[in-house]
Amino acid sequence: MADDRAERIAEFIRPLRVEPGRRVHLAEDFDPRYKAGIRKKKEGVELLRTGVELLADYQRRLAAQDTYGVLVCLQALDAGGKDGTIRHVMSGVNPQGVRVSSFKVPSAEELDHDYLWRYTCRLPGRGEIGIFNRSHYEEVLVVRVRPENLDRQRLPDSVRGPDVWERRYRAINDWERHLTDNGFRIVKLFLNLSKEEQRIRFLKRIDVPERNWKFSPADVRERGRWDDYQRAFSQMLSATSTEWAPWYVVPADRKWFARVCAAAVVAHTLIEINPQYPQVSDETRRGLAEVRRELEREAPKGAAPDPYAELVSKGKSDNGKPGKKGKHSGGNG
Repeated sequence: MADDRAERIAEFIRPLRVEPGRRVHLAEDFDPRYKAGIRKKKEGVELLRTGVELLADYQRRLAAQDTYGVLVCLQALDAGGKDGTIRHVMSGVNPQGVRVSSFKVPSAEELDHDYLWRYTCRLPGRGEIGIFNRSHYEEVLVVRVRPENLDRQRLPDSVRGPDVWERRYRAINDWERHLTDNGFRIVKLFLNLSKEEQRIRFLKRIDVPERNWKFSPADVRERGRWDDYQRAFSQMLSATSTEWAPWYVVPADRKWFARVCAAAVVAHTLIEINPQYPQVSDETRRGLAEVRRELEREAPKGAAPDPYAELVSKGKSDNGKPGKKGKHSGGNG
């Protein structure tokens, strides 16, 4: 069953993957309204629920094993749906095992270091899922489209030639390879939004008072650079989708479908890692058995010595779901 599920997820996300070495023309190669033949939003909601449950299970294992870490990089244009994707996809995981970092305009301290420094400082640890809401790819996107951002980084003249972007692509690929060689898997998601859908979402932010705070006139100014950003994204996807850290282009015009895709890609990564709960030694098991007997002897008169074991013996776990006798769930609590 697990193998079938893994294969279905792999097949579902295959059209989204940017094959390493492929030259991408974003507007021609990826449709922001693609929905993989899913006819109704209701079907997508059910798929998302399944994906969230799967992520919760594997995230517990990831934390317990404490060997691998996962970094999720989210990139999109304004109104692409990054915040909503994080909120919905990670709704079922233990907050202690997930850390979200948002990267705004670099501080004076950050500008005093190399451009990857501030991202390195926010990497997840082993057993954790780290999410970059915007990521180190800003350094070859907004910095490229807005050259004044490169000026603020005060680079020496000798390294500011026309090949600066190719060198950054190479440095990013090498950095990500270093991370994967040390047990950190990287999930890269580009939420691909159409220009018309962005226009509609901007208008909604203006029309709905509760969303006014999300709108900035600067968003419209950046929209004026739409074609520049499309070229920058296309070049970035072409140059930095690698075997060890491929890009996935997520159709984002339908928020519900974007969330299904994001959950599927992250779940696929965790399934590939296949983290396992640590196995305790025979000596530890004997110690647990002795502690168990002591706790059972403390049961009040008329109470079950071990209420949980009694539930399991009746085919139910402590959360009321079917369980297997002798198998404990290994949850967080």
